[in-house]
Amino acid sequence: MNIRPLLDALDLQEDAARALADDLRAQIDGLQTRLREAEMHLEHLTITRKTVTGLADRLPASPPELPEHPDYPRILAAFNHATGPLRAKDVCEALGHELLPKNVEGTRAKLKRLVKLGILTDADTGNSARKQ
Repeated sequence: MNIRPLLDALDLQEDAARALADDLRAQIDGLQTRLREAEMHLEHLTITRKTVTGLADRLPASPPELPEHPDYPRILAAFNHATGPLRAKDVCEALGHELLPKNVEGTRAKLKRLVKLGILTDADTGNSARKQ
């Protein structure tokens, strides 16, 4: 019996299995490189997150947005020029509104809204001041 053809067939299968193993090792090496890169990127992102959250306390808070009515910037301008707290009537005069009850009440409501937004503060009953 001649076993040479059987040994040749085994050599072919061994060569194919060896080539497959070499190819898989190369793929594994490539995947390990990509995995190391992904892990390094995750580590950098973690460091960045820690840095940003550590600095977040130091950033100034963004001022609240004013309502869209054109009187609000003018009201704040009146408080910027004032040396002390203002009453609703004082603000009405600064805005050039007549001292009618409806104007004073409307201004008082706007002042309360600015207090609620944290832009102004109630100095005492009926008086509002710029928050320091």
